[in-house]
Amino acid sequence: MKRRRFCTHHFAVAGVIEALLLVALVAIVISTIQLIYIPQIMEQREAEHMDQVSNQLSTLKAMMDMQAITQSDVPITSMITLGSRELPYFITARSFGEISIQNLDDSYISIDYAIPGGPFYYELTSLRFKSYNAYFVDQIYALEGGSIIVKQENGQSVMRADPSISVDTIGDIDIHLKLPILVDTPGKNSTQGLGKCFIRTNYSEGDSDSIGNVNSIYIATQYPNAWNESFYNLLGDEVNYEKGEDYVEITWKSDPLNIIIEYYYIKVQIGPGWIK
Repeated sequence: MKRRRFCTHHFAVAGVIEALLLVALVAIVISTIQLIYIPQIMEQREAEHMDQVSNQLSTLKAMMDMQAITQSDVPITSMITLGSRELPYFITARSFGEISIQNLDDSYISIDYAIPGGPFYYELTSLRFKSYNAYFVDQIYALEGGSIIVKQENGQSVMRADPSISVDTIGDIDIHLKLPILVDTPGKNSTQGLGKCFIRTNYSEGDSDSIGNVNSIYIATQYPNAWNESFYNLLGDEVNYEKGEDYVEITWKSDPLNIIIEYYYIKVQIGPGWIK
């Protein structure tokens, strides 16, 4: 009688187990990257985008200042990046941005003075950028009154670039203020999205007022902390400050001062195309 020997081979089963372990290892690595590292990378990208917007607004402010100095009505185009795109091959979210011209009745500068006749009023307009981030904290950047202000959703506003204010202490104390007033165009005063936005500006007209015996400056604004900070850095403890939720008032401790305010109108159009 012949004896038969039966042999069992486990090589195929071992190969299947190795493949499953490799797939599980790859899944764990991808999940770790997706849940831990990708949010950190996207948060950093959105933070860099906010810095980019700040730099672009600084460039836009410089263009407006140059147009006011030269009084040139030739339009200049500046660019603002509204948002950032998602990363390829991973589950990520886009960030969006909104930019608009703010011309509000409750935002103005009022300069009171001792001579009868009533105070001077000046419009306080702004170009506002608002971010809609998915990972980084939302921020608002405002180009207001020649200054650049940044504000987080639940935080205080901070002055990133001071307005054009200077003090002359030779003889009588004179405060010089250059105030841009933005004039929007209906239908081209706001946009939103994630691409690049082009903003055209050109000088329109301007004038100046020399106001003596000034008792106080009242600034009605959405960013009182930033304006209060700017004036304190300029005037220190020489004046009294009163800050509310939507205003800052500055009064003199000693004799009234003189204010020379140069205001000029800048026409602003947001988006492609040009309307004269």
